[in-house]
Amino acid sequence: MLSLSLIAGEKHLNKRLPEIAMNRPGLALTGFFQYFANQRLQIFGLAEFTYLKSLANKEKFRRLEGLFEQQIPGIVVTRNRKVPPEILDLAERFKVPVIRTPMVTMNFMNECTALLEKLTAPRERIQGTTMEIMGIGVLLRGDPGIGKSETALSLIERGYSLVSDDVTEIRRTSRGRIVCWANEVTRYHMEIRGLGIIHVPSLFGVSSIRRQTELDVVIDLKKPSGNEDRTGIFPEHVAFMGIEIPCITLPVRSGRDMANIVEVAALNQKLKELGHDAAKELDDKVIERLTKGRVRHG
Repeated sequence: MLSLSLIAGEKHLNKRLPEIAMNRPGLALTGFFQYFANQRLQIFGLAEFTYLKSLANKEKFRRLEGLFEQQIPGIVVTRNRKVPPEILDLAERFKVPVIRTPMVTMNFMNECTALLEKLTAPRERIQGTTMEIMGIGVLLRGDPGIGKSETALSLIERGYSLVSDDVTEIRRTSRGRIVCWANEVTRYHMEIRGLGIIHVPSLFGVSSIRRQTELDVVIDLKKPSGNEDRTGIFPEHVAFMGIEIPCITLPVRSGRDMANIVEVAALNQKLKELGHDAAKELDDKVIERLTKGRVRHG
């Protein structure tokens, strides 16, 4: 994707990268290091090479030497430009890898930052089946045999998409969101009790699957206890890697269409995110009516 090629320092590629952000060493090449981000990859683009060309050879080497003395983790040269011999000599001396890409500097920095964020983001593996319902990421949880996969299968038949069955991989993004996807081995497969393993896109088409989705709501399928919340005024939450996700508990009863209820729960959550909370609005109306009645009879 980034079309990288190694120019120098193959033995030093195992160096730790303390920060995933990139840095263009413009001011550092002039000798100003007070706020120099030496723990980041240093990007050499058109501006850096144009400036170095304006310097005499001795001065150019001195400026580059000062840069390498800051113990930088690596250098990336963009636009497939030829790497000056001074950089190659200093890279060998200071054990710094030098990499080249044909990409334009800004495009490379954007894509590389996004890739590094993805690779370094905190991640976990959790139990649950993940669906995408009209753009809403839904994680179905519950005890074995409660009907998670059967509910997901009914949702797929309604035109919604499977992300993962039974086991879901998650990671936290820099925007404070949780992204869900399936393990490479089990991706696009489901286990249906009494039927076995099925390959979802082969049966329902490619629109029945999604590679990943952001998590919007968790739905716990449980046996009835008699203590279920009937109003939804006091929502519950569950935390994944420090991120609070709304959690809804649905009792599973014989003959109850769980796929229909999960679908409505997901759409209702989307409405809440848009500022339309039906339970709260009804509660406010009831309180307003009771308050007016007291004032009238007071």
